[in-house]
Amino acid sequence: MALSKQALKGRIRSINATKKITSAMELIANSKLQKQRNMMEKNREYASYLKSMVQSVLSGCDDQENQFTKQRKTSKTLTILFTSDLGLCGGYNSNMQRFAVNELNIDDPILLVGSKGRSWLSNRGFKILNEATESDNLTFNELGKLADQVLAMYLNQEISKIQVLYTRFMNTVSFQPELMTLLPLEKDSSNAKELNAATIFEPGPEEILNHLIPMYVRSLVYSTWLETKTAEQGSRRLAMENATDNAEELTDKLVLQFNQARQAAITQEITEIVAGADAL
Repeated sequence: MALSKQALKGRIRSINATKKITSAMELIANSKLQKQRNMMEKNREYASYLKSMVQSVLSGCDDQENQFTKQRKTSKTLTILFTSDLGLCGGYNSNMQRFAVNELNIDDPILLVGSKGRSWLSNRGFKILNEATESDNLTFNELGKLADQVLAMYLNQEISKIQVLYTRFMNTVSFQPELMTLLPLEKDSSNAKELNAATIFEPGPEEILNHLIPMYVRSLVYSTWLETKTAEQGSRRLAMENATDNAEELTDKLVLQFNQARQAAITQEITEIVAGADAL
């Protein structure tokens, strides 16, 4: 059913107003994306160096079992899961939720960082241990406390494995949910010889690992949070860009319909005038 000229004008005004909002949100998301990306890239060098240091010390342990490397009796796996606090970010949260359903055991505990998806996970039977926690504007110390909490559970043998479910930032248009194991730690045999070349540890590797691995876990939790927030802003920027483009396309179609309706009305008026003149 064709819309009247008045109805078309109303729709065009409404879509243009929506386009202004999505365009503004795109600019804001782009600004936040640049900020988060800079933070993520600055942190990578530290995280990479700390990881190589841990592997260097691990390679010097002569396969003796550390409390952070040996297997536990319990089979429970704790997952730190990052979601957003706000919506309008495309498939960011839904991709994470589908990944959780496919990859996580419904009986294993979850520490959820972010308010989105809490009710969705709870309704499907997942065990969320913590209260609602916002994921925006977190600091290293706040995430460090979360890491210390899961480390205490691991050392008390309440859980056998710690993993993080986060969204990896591939590039500005590609984001992928990933599962990273934090503990138990495994040796990277590919670089073991190179890392352990002519290295003498004082105190012994065991004591060093007891202090270094908690630092390493805190660093990884913070690094994955930075990457997740970068992916969130990238996904929101992309979603708002697509919404703005769709609004422009729809506006063009409605303007064409309005012009066609106006032309049809003018043609009808001319036809009526000519018919009236002929009748006289």
